[in-house]
Amino acid sequence: MAVEIEHKFLLANDNWRKHVNRSVKYRQGYLSSQPSSSIRIRISDKQAWLNIKSATIGTHRHEYEYEIPVADANEIISNLCGKPLIEKTRHFVIDDGNLWEIDEFEGCNQGLCIAEIELSSIGQSFAKPDWLGEEVTHDLRYYNNNLAIHPYSEWSEL
Repeated sequence: MAVEIEHKFLLANDNWRKHVNRSVKYRQGYLSSQPSSSIRIRISDKQAWLNIKSATIGTHRHEYEYEIPVADANEIISNLCGKPLIEKTRHFVIDDGNLWEIDEFEGCNQGLCIAEIELSSIGQSFAKPDWLGEEVTHDLRYYNNNLAIHPYSEWSEL
């Protein structure tokens, strides 16, 4: 069984930018987003994936990912996925031996940046860089499947 153990954080400042190793643009759409799971298609410049995730809120959940042809993924996103799509640039940052993935959202979610760290075990400790802000792992609003339904630009508290 595939399990993802992940923590999500807002960013306190832009100090992370000087440590970016590489960046990748992603476009993703959802075929289904149910209370129990989500099914999405994700495309980068050269690869595409079908991803199935349990909708468990918290630090760990089931995740299954399969590479698919980019042409098929483009057709699925164009013809079958709900709109708006999730558009973002993922920046990869190494800090204290940990890989951080920082998603800088575009489109309807522009202005939102989220840092994520995937861990190998539940409860694993990790150093928190000075650019890290509030943890939002348990806040449903920050999950991509929810951002596709309720984009950041439409949040009333902005």
